[in-house]
Amino acid sequence: MKTISIQLPETVFSSLRKNPQEFVQEMRIAAAVKWYGIGNISQNKAAEIAGLTRVEFINALSRYRVDFMQYTTEELAEELANAD
Repeated sequence: MKTISIQLPETVFSSLRKNPQEFVQEMRIAAAVKWYGIGNISQNKAAEIAGLTRVEFINALSRYRVDFMQYTTEELAEELANAD
């Protein structure tokens, strides 16, 4: 796993009432949820970025009020047509 360093003001941690490690974890989840929600990444990749299992990521989507299904009408019709 690659480690990166970012600088954040000390005052930001209290905004979510989290310690630095918890704050960074929440940032990972928020970024993954946003990128998934706008269709930039798959659910599997989003869960990986967030450091969560897929089930945990789906629960995070619910917490952020983002629909876990990001299909267009055409994609959903194609999925249903290919289901056996």
